[in-house]
Amino acid sequence: MKNDNLQLATIGGGCFWCTEAIYQEVKGIVKVVSGYSGGNVPGHPTYREVCSGLTGHAEVVQITFDPQMISYEEILTVFMTTHDPTTLNQQGADRGTQYRSVIFYHNEVQKKTAQRVVEKISGYYDHPIVTEIKPLGVFYEAEDYHQDYYRNNQSQGYCSFVILPKLAKFKQLHKDKLKSQE
Repeated sequence: MKNDNLQLATIGGGCFWCTEAIYQEVKGIVKVVSGYSGGNVPGHPTYREVCSGLTGHAEVVQITFDPQMISYEEILTVFMTTHDPTTLNQQGADRGTQYRSVIFYHNEVQKKTAQRVVEKISGYYDHPIVTEIKPLGVFYEAEDYHQDYYRNNQSQGYCSFVILPKLAKFKQLHKDKLKSQE
């Protein structure tokens, strides 16, 4: 079954392993690719370079989705409620500009939708939202070992102590969005 109406969303909310694991569970999501975007150096950065904080890239995921099954607004609502959009350059113990909260929009409709979602969700937080909303520049796919990280490494400590609780929060808040509900 080929769907020519698939769309892309590119977001970063801390470690891409966490964000990827959540969106792999969302119905209407066709593909999730971990990568880097928003940097200021030419060429394809490596994970080590991005982690240095010197390239300006954020860890992001690029999501291919079917807008007939899930809207861009719903994708962003899941995003804004499964990470802390009020902490600058940090998620939990992960610190640095590569862990910033960011929405890279692909067109003006996505930009306006992102602004609307951030505005709507801001009342749910005690502190101001610091999520950046920027046009997507170049998206660089992360190294192979970062793809499907949670699925391939569930017994690893980070997965057990960081990703698993985020998945549980997602499943509690967004039961209607789970692939298992399809």
